Amino acid sequence: MTLIANTLVALLALLHVYILVLEMFLWDKPPGLKAFGQTPAAAAQSKVLAANQGLYNGFLAAGLFWGLSLGQAGFSIKVFFALCVLVAGVYGALTVGRKILFVQAVPAALTLIFLLLG
Repeated sequence: MTLIANTLVALLALLHVYILVLEMFLWDKPPGLKAFGQTPAAAAQSKVLAANQGLYNGFLAAGLFWGLSLGQAGFSIKVFFALCVLVAGVYGALTVGRKILFVQAVPAALTLIFLLLG
């Protein structure tokens, strides 16, 4: 069970690295425009805010990787950062769009379940 939980933590962290790249570097490029349903004009206006948001996603990824690097001693760190992702995903789903629930909150919830079962 621990192997599954740690694999899910790693995948959740990698997802947030991917989100970081989309928000910080590709926001106004075709992959970012498609991923977030932005027009070029809207992306140009919100580019700085998106980069800031991407940085926060990077912190979530860093925390998850940090927890993984500590092995069993990192259990509470992995739980904390997975909870942060879950809260961010639920808030995003409520304030931005339901897609975020499935992209961010559901993977975080599954990760938490496996962490707590392991």
